[in-house]
Amino acid sequence: MANTLQLQRRIKTAQNVSKTTRAMQMISASKLKKAQTTALSSRPYVEKLSEVVRSLTSKVEAHARTNYLKPATATGLPAGKAGKTLVIVIAPDKGLCGGLITNLVKEVLKRDNKNDIFVTIGKKIEGTVVYVGRELVASFPYGNTLPSFDVVYPVTKIIDDYFLSGKVDKVEIISTHFQTIFTQRPQVTQLLPIVPSEIKEEANTNKFQLFEPDLETLLPDLLNRYMEMVIYQEVIESYLSEQAARMLSMQNATNNAKDMIEDLKLEYNQSRQAKITSELLDIAGGVV
Repeated sequence: MANTLQLQRRIKTAQNVSKTTRAMQMISASKLKKAQTTALSSRPYVEKLSEVVRSLTSKVEAHARTNYLKPATATGLPAGKAGKTLVIVIAPDKGLCGGLITNLVKEVLKRDNKNDIFVTIGKKIEGTVVYVGRELVASFPYGNTLPSFDVVYPVTKIIDDYFLSGKVDKVEIISTHFQTIFTQRPQVTQLLPIVPSEIKEEANTNKFQLFEPDLETLLPDLLNRYMEMVIYQEVIESYLSEQAARMLSMQNATNNAKDMIEDLKLEYNQSRQAKITSELLDIAGGVV
């Protein structure tokens, strides 16, 4: 059994840890509300925008489907034969958020195509991509506050450079999606090429839609907006998931520290009582 001085030091250390984790839990809880409002309010807009884009692209003639609708032709290769995917991975800059980062790492490691090209947002995933020997073309910090919309512009520039020139066939996003405060799951989202929705002629009630100007003129700007909004939605979903995961992780750490303090206090009291009893026995023995 440890002596009383050692137990006092361990109790003090556990109390300090408890204070730290409690503070981190409260910080994440304060950030969670704003992030949840932002992410959940924009989610219906992005879903409807995706639906509209896929619906409109299905109305464009196949020969006119360029830009983000099908892979461009790389030098010496027909369209869609580059055999590479540009993967955008979104992760936190800091740890202490449960299994969130571990689950993202597993998604990266599951990818069999070693020709994939990676762009990372967040420091915690950058090292993994480099360690497994994948090509990392760019890395951006994630930050500790709710990301602004400006974060999407350098990413879209890289996407345009690689996808429109035919260097890659697909663009995918690996991020964490918020389901509940207790559940956040990694998800792979295909960003490009955009797959047009299949229209059943008999069920189509909008056969006589008119576009001014024509659809081919409207579509490029609409596709740019779609791509930017999908990327930004994935970023704020990841931020929301990070705060929820960290809040729960720090809450569990605080509870564990409190349990440890109670156990150490019990051991301290037992050790102290044993010491007092031993001294009393020594005194009583001397008197006799």
